[in-house]
Amino acid sequence: MRPSYLRGPDEPPANLPVVAVLPDDLSSALDAELARHPVARLTQAVDRLSTRYRQGDAATSPILSSEADVAAYAGYRMPATYAAVHAVLAEAASRAPGFEPRTQVDVGGGTGAAVWAAAAVWPSLVRCTVLEQVAGAVGLGKRLASGAGRAVVRDAEWRRGFVDPAAPAPEADLVTLSYVLGELPDATRADVVRWLAAKSGTVALIEPGTPAGYERIRAARAQLIELGRHVVAPCPHDAACPIVPGEDWCHFATRLPRSGLHRKLKAGTLGFEDEKFAYVVASRTTPERPDARIIRHPKKHKGWVALDLCTPDGLKPGVAVSKKQGPRYRAARDAEWGDGWSSEFRVRN
Repeated sequence: MRPSYLRGPDEPPANLPVVAVLPDDLSSALDAELARHPVARLTQAVDRLSTRYRQGDAATSPILSSEADVAAYAGYRMPATYAAVHAVLAEAASRAPGFEPRTQVDVGGGTGAAVWAAAAVWPSLVRCTVLEQVAGAVGLGKRLASGAGRAVVRDAEWRRGFVDPAAPAPEADLVTLSYVLGELPDATRADVVRWLAAKSGTVALIEPGTPAGYERIRAARAQLIELGRHVVAPCPHDAACPIVPGEDWCHFATRLPRSGLHRKLKAGTLGFEDEKFAYVVASRTTPERPDARIIRHPKKHKGWVALDLCTPDGLKPGVAVSKKQGPRYRAARDAEWGDGWSSEFRVRN
């Protein structure tokens, strides 16, 4: 799973609300696991892992080679991964209110953040499976889940295995793959997307909110549509992505709190961080979609708001909503980056 190091020009505003908080049982379990290792060793492991990712060799050699590495990885990335996956799945749930998955397979699941996120979004889940190649990550994920309040997390099945399109396709109502496409060889990604979609009801793919992450999601989205899937989120349509490659990229953000240890691991001073991500959720059935998606922070001026929208008719930058428009203006003032935008003068969240 690849951390998001690059930061685009569309930084989240200072007042972006903290919305992605780890469940108490997961937070306590993660703190207990991190306490088993000296902080200095964890920070050294984080520095080493960060360097490996930036150098681009995470996909070519084992990156989690010790218990300290796995613990550092979980402390460094699990809160942000949970935040991004939870945001994506919650949006998908709002667009497909009739979708109540009973089974989930999380491919390349690391220490299980996506299972915790899915269980928080859908009480309907009764069976979750995590497929992960690193034995240490499987072991830590099991320990973290052993005290979970939700039985579906506590009783999740953990399997060691690779992301392998030659293996039997994952079969579940919901199949998730987060921060993994970028670790795969370019030549295998299309086969992996086809494999993930083969026996799943809904597929959710998440990548870092960087230009490269977006390009991977863009390609996967096009492939899923070719396979007969319908985009649940974020797009309000199944048409080709209207963004010109190389000129811009589509991504979103969520804010999560940092614990004291989390700040030490990341050498940060702020009590929060903003996780940027690109994603696509696609289903076999047509979802309820908004008329448009707000793809940049609304520009709020005195008496009017400018919205950059993605619509079924293409991009509509700088759509002006004035105070004279009453309810529509109030909706625009309350709108945030990533919200759906309705022609009925209200934001559809």
